[in-house]
Amino acid sequence: AFREQLAEKLRRGELPRGVRYLVCADPPGPRIGNGGSTLHVLRFLEEQYGDQWTSFTVLLIHSGGCSQRLPNASALGKIFTALPLGDPLYQMLELKLAMYIDFPRHMQPGVLVTCSDDIELYSTGLTETVAFDRPGFTALAHPSDVAVGTTHGVFVLDPSGFSGKGGLECVSCYRFLHKPDVETMQRSGAVCVRGDRPQPSSSGSRGDAGMASGCVYTDSVFYIHHSTAKRLLMFYKQMGTLCCEIDAYGDFLQALGPGATPDYTRNTSNVSKEDSGLVEVRQQLYSLLQGTALNVIVLNNSQFYHIGTTQEYLFHFTAESKLRFELDLQPVAFSILPGTAKPLGQLSIMQSILEPGCVVEPGSVIEYSRIGPGVSVGKGSIVSGSYINFHVDIPSDCFLSSVSVKINDRVQYVTMVFSVGDDLKKSVKLLSDIRSLQFFGASLPECLDLWGVEASDQLFSGEDTRLGLWTARIFPVCSTLTESVRMSLNMLSSVQHMSAFKLSSFQLLSVEEMLTYKDVEDMLKFRKQIYDEISLQRQKEKSDF
Repeated sequence: AFREQLAEKLRRGELPRGVRYLVCADPPGPRIGNGGSTLHVLRFLEEQYGDQWTSFTVLLIHSGGCSQRLPNASALGKIFTALPLGDPLYQMLELKLAMYIDFPRHMQPGVLVTCSDDIELYSTGLTETVAFDRPGFTALAHPSDVAVGTTHGVFVLDPSGFSGKGGLECVSCYRFLHKPDVETMQRSGAVCVRGDRPQPSSSGSRGDAGMASGCVYTDSVFYIHHSTAKRLLMFYKQMGTLCCEIDAYGDFLQALGPGATPDYTRNTSNVSKEDSGLVEVRQQLYSLLQGTALNVIVLNNSQFYHIGTTQEYLFHFTAESKLRFELDLQPVAFSILPGTAKPLGQLSIMQSILEPGCVVEPGSVIEYSRIGPGVSVGKGSIVSGSYINFHVDIPSDCFLSSVSVKINDRVQYVTMVFSVGDDLKKSVKLLSDIRSLQFFGASLPECLDLWGVEASDQLFSGEDTRLGLWTARIFPVCSTLTESVRMSLNMLSSVQHMSAFKLSSFQLLSVEEMLTYKDVEDMLKFRKQIYDEISLQRQKEKSDF
């Protein structure tokens, strides 16, 4: 999917052509986390280019994961998330390249590591440059509220070299904390008074007035100098097969700086699945990296945004968010709307065709879709990759996303539908506990009764016994895209009105299975048809003009 989308972007001239774009998937077997992936990429580069790789400046964007909290990005990848910007449409990849455009010329050979669902915006003085040119690791740091620090990495900066003033400061880092609690941040001297340098931890009690304006410096992008990257690759090769999830942030950065201690290697509270050998691998990494420098580029005038959940996505794209203002995100980007459409404020319509007679309420996002007359979309909803050509009222707070699947060599369609607040990550181990799973405000067993679906172990897909909305086989497979949207909306309607809608005659898939059977080619073909139609309309408008 990634290679196909990159090739299409290059064909259209939407990406810089003087860059090599490589896609590297994790090796088969157990999950290895983004730290394991980073090591695997270093090996991949060496296999492709031999020793030459150590002379490259590399941007490494982690874009794996199932995207359970923003499932419209699950099938084709988070890095290809559309943004309400540009003509033709920008996706996250172009934004990343635009944001980091000044980095390579001030960068020694090495690897810059970033994620696919965050945005870093900053401004610096005319003479200040972000330079990645020192041995060891160099990380960007952003001032954040203390509460934000509990879900991020936090830097304990060396107070002697840091003023907290100006746009940019290069500071050495004493220690890195990974998702620390507030007490740990205060005890370690990570909390600063805004516009001031870090306070020694004896600066008054926890409840003092300074706390109100307290801030910490949190992580985002980091750089590994080629000499350190070489050491990491040697370590990976000696290790043979990696059998546990390593976190590039927690497991690399916590080993750095003069204040690092090996205590974190035994703390597995942040780990999604405790694997065999995790503690041992962490201890080996600690020994390898201990004493390596962690340089921090403090961007005092910067902001870090995350767009990894349906709530964040809706807020940043449709509400009066700071990000929307700073990036000048548009209510309508690269789309066709009826001429009668009123100026739309709190909306986000991206690469879509809306026909006269359809209504989209404020706070909703429509992407890569065709919406026919007689369709109304309620407030705060997300519609992705769908074709709706029948009269229907889509309720508020509805998440609707269609996927093409190939089963027995036949292309068919499935549409997932949820409430934007439903928790697709939540799972239970026992069938008797599935009543705690909520689908659009109703318990899953209630819904199953209405749909005539039996609650049994066969209802859930996947090897392990994780029973949740992600693995529940509840979505009907249909022969056309519109039919699949209709059937899934009928399911939803039956739950809302507590009236039966029997699914017994359909083959049913879980979201997990949709991704296994997805037909990338067909999904991209549908997007391209919309793209071509909008481009044609644009040309026509120009020639008429």
